[in-house]
Amino acid sequence: MSQSGASPYYICDQSLVSGNEQDETPISNVAEEGIISSVVISGLLEEAPTTESSNTPQGSQSPCLSSTTSLNRSDESFSNQEDEKNPSTLMPMPDTKNLSAYLDEKMTLLVQFMLIKYQQREMITKEDILKVVIREYEEYFLEIFTMACKRMELVFGIETREMGTASHCYIVCNAMGLTYFKMRSGEETLPRNGLLLFILGVIFMKGNRAPEKEIWKLFNRMGIYSGKNHILYGEPRKFITSDLVMEMYLEYQQIPKSYPVSYEFLWGPRAHAEINKVKFLEYLAKINDSDTPVYSSQYEAALRDEEEKAKISPRLITPH
Repeated sequence: MSQSGASPYYICDQSLVSGNEQDETPISNVAEEGIISSVVISGLLEEAPTTESSNTPQGSQSPCLSSTTSLNRSDESFSNQEDEKNPSTLMPMPDTKNLSAYLDEKMTLLVQFMLIKYQQREMITKEDILKVVIREYEEYFLEIFTMACKRMELVFGIETREMGTASHCYIVCNAMGLTYFKMRSGEETLPRNGLLLFILGVIFMKGNRAPEKEIWKLFNRMGIYSGKNHILYGEPRKFITSDLVMEMYLEYQQIPKSYPVSYEFLWGPRAHAEINKVKFLEYLAKINDSDTPVYSSQYEAALRDEEEKAKISPRLITPH
């Protein structure tokens, strides 16, 4: 169970608090930030002893709905603004030596475009992408699009689904069927599902419970520090110990008989309800280019958990 009484945000090991607040950065700069380190992600995918998890029924909300957004940039305005900022995009194709850098730039622009479409709950078409973003790089569409989709999934926890191969239409929606749509507040809001999925992955691979200090060690390696406003995720301590606890995605509790007092994270009832653990393990394996059978103990435990969950009649779990 999560802590009661005072907000858990204020109950912490002070040695974990570091860093100063920094200015928020608009969405146009965010896509240029590096993806969560593959080294860090691979580090959490180690065999860990499994424990029985609580059985919670499956949620039923659509994962492809999105919250309202302050962004209101049309395709035309997006294209015009990029022309002004990057007049080089209209110049002849670069030589082979510089092609990689130009493709990376196009991928960054496409991520920005996809985030806007996600927040405005709009479908994306290949025609729009070619017209607004890729333009003269049409022959590299698949490469640019694939890189952008991977970054959207790793950083923001958003997946891209094709609505039929013939139509070349796509929707961008929450990975793993999450119904969490609250975003970091600011002039231009940003989805934070990527960090939520990362934390759930750490907990899952650590045997369904993860000490708080272990979470912060991984966060620090990713450039995320307690008390320091992150470019993507805002202030992380409040987000994981208060916001996600109130949303019932995490439980934050004291480790029994710990001295000095320390805390740990577990999956909350909403995470159990919305996420199929077998599919989640496959998701973790996919983003790490690994095979699911490698994590045999977790896979077996996930199968047991889903079999037990299937015996319970589904009901909707909503936060307080």
